[in-house]
Amino acid sequence: MNIEYRQSGKWLELLKQIAPHVTRAAVLRTEDVEGASQFAAIQSVASFVGIEATPIGIRSEAEIERAISDFVRVPNGGLIMTSGVGGTGRRELIVALAARYRLPAVYSGREYVISGGLICYGVDVLDLYRRSASYVDRILRGENPGDLPVQAPTKYETVLNLKTARAQGLQVPDVVRLRADEVIE
Repeated sequence: MNIEYRQSGKWLELLKQIAPHVTRAAVLRTEDVEGASQFAAIQSVASFVGIEATPIGIRSEAEIERAISDFVRVPNGGLIMTSGVGGTGRRELIVALAARYRLPAVYSGREYVISGGLICYGVDVLDLYRRSASYVDRILRGENPGDLPVQAPTKYETVLNLKTARAQGLQVPDVVRLRADEVIE
């Protein structure tokens, strides 16, 4: 199972667990190969959890605001913020829109949850940094970088913001709370 399918399945699973009423998800994604791949993986899993996925490009702040305000006109929606550099600079806007429209949202990184987002599931970036240090060490000791194997992420984390859950009127199931690596009160 590739990384996109693992992550997308987990994003959808968390969204459905934390907000069982959700039947539609706005999927914010970049317009590049990574964003298209992640959205395709989400679409392939979405029907199994009873969620219809709608792509939203993140090219501009105006486009994001317009697309989300259109999306929330129909009830039972949620939000998924995929990974990629496109959303990072618009984190505050995306978290604020989810709060304004009371959209249960699953993010790809902890920085969104620390900024007030609901929940994230994503690669443990600190673990990646630790592992990359061993590669730097090996290269400095004379190994050829081209001979080193490519490594996929092996450690993922879930961070939950209970304050945001309460503000949205969501009852967080114990299974989600207990599985979280970090809970922000």
